Amino acid sequence: MSDVTLRWAGEGLTFESRATYGAPIFTGNDPEGPGAKPSDLLPISLAACTVYDVVVILRKQRQDLQALEVRISSEQDPEPPWTFRAIHMHFVLTGEVDDRKAARAIELSEGKYCSVAATLRPVVRLSHSHELVRPEPHTDVTRSP
Repeated sequence: MSDVTLRWAGEGLTFESRATYGAPIFTGNDPEGPGAKPSDLLPISLAACTVYDVVVILRKQRQDLQALEVRISSEQDPEPPWTFRAIHMHFVLTGEVDDRKAARAIELSEGKYCSVAATLRPVVRLSHSHELVRPEPHTDVTRSP
């Protein structure tokens, strides 16, 4: 179980939430103000839930994962209530990572472990793709006189 709070200060359309661990999260509809657009938090939550599992799984498999980025695109209805219809996550994994292990880690997370994916799957079309980026070899360049 988690307990979170959301507070409106009484002015504008900015809200401050307190997450389970106490960190503040700002949301609102003011492009000039702090925080995220509330509807952006749904795809972000999906990606955060999934990427957590992917990192844990690849670490257990002793993969040399050095960086991980998820690019998220989503489709919503054009009319209120702007229901989400599809969310696609593209994982960019940097390091010496086996492609099959990366694909399997993503599948396990999205299909089995991620609570956000499990909640969304019955009503939103979820998809993903991935690519591996090999790190640049580190060369120590020394100049001779």
